[in-house]
Amino acid sequence: MYEKLKINGKLLKELDYGILIAAVIIVIFGAFNIYSATHNAYGTEYFKLQLIWLVLGLIVVYLILIFDYSFLMNYATVIYWASIGLLVINDVFGHTSHGAKGWLSIGSRMIQPSEFAKLGMIIMLAKKLDDMEGNINTPKNFFTLCFYAIIPMALIVIQPDMGMTMVCFFIVLGIFYAVGLDLRVIFGGIGGLIISILLVWNSGLIEGYQKKRITALFNPEADPSGANLQLQESLKGIGSGGILGKGFLKGTQVGGGFIPEAHNDFIFAVVGEEWGLIGGLALMLFYGIMIYKFIKIAKSSKDVFGSVLCIGVISTFLFSLLQNIGMTIGIMPITGITLPLMSYGGSSILTSFMAIAIVLNVGMRRKKINF
Repeated sequence: MYEKLKINGKLLKELDYGILIAAVIIVIFGAFNIYSATHNAYGTEYFKLQLIWLVLGLIVVYLILIFDYSFLMNYATVIYWASIGLLVINDVFGHTSHGAKGWLSIGSRMIQPSEFAKLGMIIMLAKKLDDMEGNINTPKNFFTLCFYAIIPMALIVIQPDMGMTMVCFFIVLGIFYAVGLDLRVIFGGIGGLIISILLVWNSGLIEGYQKKRITALFNPEADPSGANLQLQESLKGIGSGGILGKGFLKGTQVGGGFIPEAHNDFIFAVVGEEWGLIGGLALMLFYGIMIYKFIKIAKSSKDVFGSVLCIGVISTFLFSLLQNIGMTIGIMPITGITLPLMSYGGSSILTSFMAIAIVLNVGMRRKKINF
């Protein structure tokens, strides 16, 4: 039994340790920033929990690396529909937080089903595209892929979690673009998205406070004590950090508790205030290393399935970075999107490590190895 839990040494030589090292550094750096944002009220509780999630994430990475990633293709249908079932259960029985029914209680902890559904969608789209040999430019293939993409997004909209809906949309957009979908269809899809947003905007699904968050993007000075409170406090923190930052545990905006959700969605504001521009650029460097290596693995994959898996993960990280950091500096609307590996949260950390493990798995097995 123990032999089955071992990874062959020849495969381990193909493992890109640089990705894992960068990911671990980001999580540890994030844990210190989480501690800075929460220590006054909670001591080391959140810091310790984040490190526990890191250990669990690394265990998940190891378990995923044991099996050839073709295992995911064989069980893609089960994984996909199980994640859809989880979303349905969540939409009916889920816990409401910040206006969205996005959490399921499991004992004393909660999970975010949409995080797992996001991965399920990527795996299903990768399987279907592999079956199609990468040919997306036929009506049958295109609408088949759209069918599997729309179901999870519709269930996430119902919650309503517009941030995760946006992430899923840009995952699909990234995959479709990478596999060569006709650009006219892509632009038509973007136009359809705009129309859909307008319909949802007036449907009553979006709460008033969520609308204010979006409209606040175009008028950041308005309502500084309401919809724009997070943004204004975030900008004060990041701006006051300057080039070198104020230093660890020396942030007045962070330490004073003026930035809501500083340990979670607005973790980058902590980085900006306490570590300054240099700290923010260093963080971006580690993300850049990871994404660059993701792209290399996607290009060298031995099959369509592996390439699309990597593209889905790349799209996830790229848009999450753009959206999360963008909302802290006022160039993107405020949504509940975490900064991958940095923000506090078990579901976010675990699914990020799952995604990383899938890419590492594709990279390990991109060559034929004689045992």
